[in-house]
Amino acid sequence: MSGEADTIFALASGAGRAAVSVVRISGTESGNVIRGLCRGAVPPARRASLRTLRDEAGAVLDRALVLWFPAPRSYSGEDSAELHLHGGAAVLAGVADRLAALGVRPAEPGEFTRRAFLHGRMDLLQAEAVADLVAAETALQRQQALRQLEGGLGGLYRAWSEALLRLLAQQEALIDFPDEALPADVETGLREEILALHLAMTAHLDDGRRGERLREGLVFAVMGPPNAGKSTLVNALAGRDVAIVSALPGTTRDVLEARVVLGGVPVTLLDTAGLRAAGDPIEAEGVRRALARAATADLVIEVHDPQTPATAQSMLGEAAGKRRVVVANKADLGTAADGSALPVSATTGFGLERLSRVLSGIAAEMTATAGPPTLTRARHRAALGAAAAALARAADAKLPELRGEDLRTAMLALGRITGQVGADEILDSLFAQFCIGK
Repeated sequence: MSGEADTIFALASGAGRAAVSVVRISGTESGNVIRGLCRGAVPPARRASLRTLRDEAGAVLDRALVLWFPAPRSYSGEDSAELHLHGGAAVLAGVADRLAALGVRPAEPGEFTRRAFLHGRMDLLQAEAVADLVAAETALQRQQALRQLEGGLGGLYRAWSEALLRLLAQQEALIDFPDEALPADVETGLREEILALHLAMTAHLDDGRRGERLREGLVFAVMGPPNAGKSTLVNALAGRDVAIVSALPGTTRDVLEARVVLGGVPVTLLDTAGLRAAGDPIEAEGVRRALARAATADLVIEVHDPQTPATAQSMLGEAAGKRRVVVANKADLGTAADGSALPVSATTGFGLERLSRVLSGIAAEMTATAGPPTLTRARHRAALGAAAAALARAADAKLPELRGEDLRTAMLALGRITGQVGADEILDSLFAQFCIGK
């Protein structure tokens, strides 16, 4: 990351020709930059003002709306401005050249939000929520990101940190004043509170990864014997031609992916090679890849036709233990042999609506986030797991000094989630995922 004392700029709206393009500026020199660009005083704070922007020679670059956000009441927490320009390429190029001449450098990905975090405008959880909000594909993902941005998850962890601080203070008192006439039940009560906090954390962790699944999307693997119509079904569910369809068995060799939305949840459908004893090395590799991807999928959609029995459990390998939906495809050709299977004809569309409802219900169930805020990232889960483990050790500690150390370890783990401690090692990784203007 370049110098955080620099004044930076970036296009905050979409690239390409547009009616209006927004350029963001942030840094200590923002006010001087606006004075130089507009040849006059900065506009009133937080009020859109029409200004003429000029280059170094005084030629007009554009007539634009300029907004001035003095620190600390700005997105980044430092002096900032926005230029609402006409969206032509020549206008943007001219303004960018002028800003560079005034000593402003282009921003790096996520640098505005990084500065907001460093200036205390948001915690690390909220910064991650900004990234999730920008990347949201569905309304449910948007709602989850907004809940996190509003501070629900951070508030929960801060409350736990405050409780840990209070418990640590009590433990330190027991260590520092062992001869004082402290109530006999202080240590018993301390251990009970530690256990209660540990229980709350473990319950929070035991959420079925619903928040992470919603943020990342689910994976449904479509599996079954050759020629059962798996590719046709994937194409029908996706509403487009994802896979080549052929009457020749073994057409699908590699794993093909199709992104769809089911129940408001992004789902990646995997079209896999037909499961059978492969006749050549290439098909064998396709079967191996199919089984490997299915082993990590959230659901297996097992497809067969009326003349083909359900795939043997032994053929599914590690995927055999996954939740499954069995589909009897080609229902237009005959009655399904397995009465528990959903009859579908991917060719005529028969049964597809019902299948979509079933899959949508499963997707919604797997990602249901009603109630308390849910974990949304693997790093949250790892840090919270470390905190819970430290509390478990603290509850069983035989020496007060060891209990105190475990309580401090739990506090540090919680602090890593919100960015209160140890944030440097994850900042670059997080903000590199942002777009330039954010």
